[in-house]
Amino acid sequence: LFAALNVLDGAIIAQCKPRHRHQEFLAFLRHIEANVPPQLDIHLVVDNYATHKHPKVRTWLARRPRWHIHFTPTYASWLNQVERFFALITQRAIRRGSFDSTADLVKKIDR
Repeated sequence: LFAALNVLDGAIIAQCKPRHRHQEFLAFLRHIEANVPPQLDIHLVVDNYATHKHPKVRTWLARRPRWHIHFTPTYASWLNQVERFFALITQRAIRRGSFDSTADLVKKIDR
């Protein structure tokens, strides 16, 4: 699950992807780009996972001046709001769930 949180209003932009490689991350960044009004800057807060620092990701971000990337300190916890969002998904959709397929799991997370 890739998720972007608008801290002003709590809105979420999210996508489920089968893997967490730079290709999927770039696709998610393009999805954010398409769904955030062009006059707004985007501040991206990510951990130090290698996918977030891949050369193709860095090149993509460097070409977009409205994007500002911020890395959390190594071994630091995610921001509390983001942690809470993932905890809610776990509580409401995943824990003690029964899923016939990955598609079924994704559908329940989206709901």
